[in-house]
Amino acid sequence: MLQLLYTAIFSEMLLILTLVFKTPLRKLVIVSLDRVKRGRGPIVVTTVGVTLIIVLASSLYSMAKIQERTIEAGVLNPTDQVLFSKHLLEASLMGFVLFLSLMIDRLHHYIRELRLLRKTMEAVKKQSRSFDDDKNGNAEEHKALAEEIMALKSKVKKLESECEVKGNKAKTLETEVEALKKQSEGFLMEYDRLLEDNQNLRNQLNTIDHSTLNLDNKKSM
Repeated sequence: MLQLLYTAIFSEMLLILTLVFKTPLRKLVIVSLDRVKRGRGPIVVTTVGVTLIIVLASSLYSMAKIQERTIEAGVLNPTDQVLFSKHLLEASLMGFVLFLSLMIDRLHHYIRELRLLRKTMEAVKKQSRSFDDDKNGNAEEHKALAEEIMALKSKVKKLESECEVKGNKAKTLETEVEALKKQSEGFLMEYDRLLEDNQNLRNQLNTIDHSTLNLDNKKSM
């Protein structure tokens, strides 16, 4: 029993050292503990732990009985002294085994939590890097858009000046067209007046011709 307890204690101490220090065996131990905590592993561990607690309680009970006998007798005989020492050593070793088992369980749990936290931190760092890259890319895009907007503004100003020049030319042409219209209206009025004068002259010539013909007819008679 004592050899088994000492073997368990040294094994647990070695396991704790493996978990505490980062060595190539650490990953293998963590994987093994992960497998132990799956399936029937927890049941086996619980059974062993309960058995150790029962044996520890039995040793403590035996120690208490020996202590009672010693108090009643007033003297501790050599047999009870040996048995008391044996039960005390077994109880101490079993308590140490249970304590080291609890330490191994907690170390394994905290190592897993630490690994999860590291993975989370790496994911957050990657997201922050991608965010920074996107931010830099957006800054470059904003800069390019700003330059494009400035170029478009200059083009708009140029087009506005061209439109203003063309508008002034259109106004000048409209003025010239109005002047030509007025001039053509004057020409038309002058043309109508000349036609009227021409018609009057023709009428006068026709009247003169008729008068001449009448005179000639009278002379011939």
